[in-house]
Amino acid sequence: MAHIDQTDRPVTIRPESARPETGRTEAVRPCEGERPYHHGDLSRALVLAGRRILEREGPAAMSLRAVAREAGVSPAAPYHHFKDKGDLMDAVAHEGWMELGCSIGQARTDAKTPREALSNIGLAYVRFARKHPALYRIMYDSASDRSDMPDQAKSEDSGWRHVRDSLIAAGVDPEQDHALELATIAAWCSAHGVAEMIGFKEFEPLKEALGGEEPFIRAILDHLGIYARHAKAH
Repeated sequence: MAHIDQTDRPVTIRPESARPETGRTEAVRPCEGERPYHHGDLSRALVLAGRRILEREGPAAMSLRAVAREAGVSPAAPYHHFKDKGDLMDAVAHEGWMELGCSIGQARTDAKTPREALSNIGLAYVRFARKHPALYRIMYDSASDRSDMPDQAKSEDSGWRHVRDSLIAAGVDPEQDHALELATIAAWCSAHGVAEMIGFKEFEPLKEALGGEEPFIRAILDHLGIYARHAKAH
């Protein structure tokens, strides 16, 4: 992640005339998890096998031998594609980042306004984390000891870029690089925090009172400063 100047600089909200009309983007490609496996693509078959083991048994069960067994290939086959378990885990995490980006992109595409785009994005993020907890965890484990986020986490069609572009559509000035980066970090961290705590039993009565988990998540996001600040007028 780029170095952020910590100087206190307010985010400039652009005038209405300078903003895109909605939070919509171009149609996104199918999510990576939905991409079909082609016979002969052993590397992808091994990654998908690793993901099945991960989501079924957890990261401790992951090994190149276990993945070979799951994929129905010889024990030596994975070594032609991955040097060790860590290399395989990075490849599985890559799938996760691509799928999360796709889910966020689709959520943004479905929105009619910048406000709805930001809410949809936060909801998509939390849903992904809830649906794929083990995958979600290794995505961040694989990124935490790097000086920069993985390339696919901040690529052109990544979830990060969809958040950034939605904030611009909501009025954040793209010419203020540091302020835009801080706003994007704040929005991402807000959704991450909700994802980490959404399963707490203490929240169940409020979820029920609000009509379920989705209204509960949207209500939280609406109360978070970064979402309210940039989407309130839309």
